[in-house]
Amino acid sequence: MNGVNERLNAIIGEFADLDGREKLELLLDYAAGLPPLPPEYQARKGAEDRRVHECQTPVFLWPEVTDGTARLTAEVAPEAPTVKGFVAILADAVNGRPVAEAATLPDDMLERMGLADVLGILRSRGLRAILARIKRELAGTTPA
Repeated sequence: MNGVNERLNAIIGEFADLDGREKLELLLDYAAGLPPLPPEYQARKGAEDRRVHECQTPVFLWPEVTDGTARLTAEVAPEAPTVKGFVAILADAVNGRPVAEAATLPDDMLERMGLADVLGILRSRGLRAILARIKRELAGTTPA
């Protein structure tokens, strides 16, 4: 179960039979797995425009590729644990995967996880912007 789709399908399966409150609690569990921003990225945060401006929550993303392998480094404001949980899920799915595979995250993740209705339209819009940013930046690093 190492591929992006396999990882995501397993996570989506965890959300499948949960009610709204339980889905939010599971997101909180995932949030705890997002590591703090390393000091070298903290220094870059002020010099680079890495914020996802479409998201109301301060979210900073560094989707990067080294030797064809994707890595997502991120910082999400602590007052938004549901957003942090979603970003942690995305990082878990793409980290260590070939970039061409990592760039194929499914656009319908929120719906498949049953989160679109639970989180509301504004938060869902922000999460979709996060997903789109990661996909766009990773896709931009793949050879044509």
